Amino acid sequence: MAGEPMQIGEVAARTELSLRTIRQYEDNGLVVPSAASPGGFPLYTDADVSRLMVVRRMKPLGFTLDETRELLTAVDRLTEDRPGTETELAPEDRAALVTRVRRYEQAAAERVTELRTQLARAEEFATSLRTRLSATPA
Repeated sequence: MAGEPMQIGEVAARTELSLRTIRQYEDNGLVVPSAASPGGFPLYTDADVSRLMVVRRMKPLGFTLDETRELLTAVDRLTEDRPGTETELAPEDRAALVTRVRRYEQAAAERVTELRTQLARAEEFATSLRTRLSATPA
């Protein structure tokens, strides 16, 4: 069940993104507020927040805004695929989109592995410094 539409401040708090960053993502077409208040202020739905969370999760993995847009577009097209309707995708188009999303999943998994390796090295380094400091008279 979808919640009430939210103003940008609440979205910022829920996503831990700054207002400026959310607006930048809007300007780049990554997320578009789904509603507007009677006064014309943008309002965001839970789906908009979920979309922002995808962007937020991709950024630390080193994905560019263009790559993020490409993934979101592929996911949107797959979500809109309704057999027997005007939005039904041709089998080859659906297969290409699934392949594209799988490539992103694989790239994300590889980047997570790389980050874990970097983190382990950083922890080893910090431990070696602590060990040296504890062996040194104050």
